[in-house]
Parts: sequence; structure tokens; C-alpha cells
Amino acid sequence: MNGTIPTAVQFDTFTLTVPKDEVSFFKKMAKKMGWSIERKTKPKARLYDPETGEYLNDETMKTIEDTMNGKGLIKFDSYEDFKEWVKAL
Repeated sequence: MNGTIPTAVQFDTFTLTVPKDEVSFFKKMAKKMGWSIERKTKPKARLYDPETGEYLNDETMKTIEDTMNGKGLIKFDSYEDFKEWVKAL
């Protein structure tokens, strides 16, 4: 060395949003640059049932989310149609 004391490398931390179709490219670029990246996942949505003291399971949560997004809905033209459908069960 040239007689100088090496200094510690300093880092900055960033939050970055990457489009899903660019994630592969971003990972490759980060690896080439020697960067350290960490993907943070969103916590799962949970609903608490005060009667049982437990949280709803994954299957129930998926059903609720699908319904909120309009997936798997059965539509009826009238209440009478709904009653007929229920009787057929």
C-alpha cells in the first residue's frame, strides 16, 4: 500500500419499484454491479374472528379476495332464481 489507512466503504439504501417484466434484467444488472438487493414482500391480509379468537385461513382469505375482485361470482336475475338454485343444492 502507499502508507494510507484504508477507509470503510459506505453504503446508501434505496427503495426501488421495478416493473414485473423488468425484474430479471434488474437482478442481472445488480449482480454485475456488485449490489446487494432484497425483495420485500407485502404481508398477507388477515382477518380476525373474535368469536373463535383465530385468524381466517389462507383458503378463506383467497375466497374473500376473489369475491372482492369479482371472480367466481354467481349472479341471479331474481330472488326466486336464487331460491331455486339453493333448493337444487
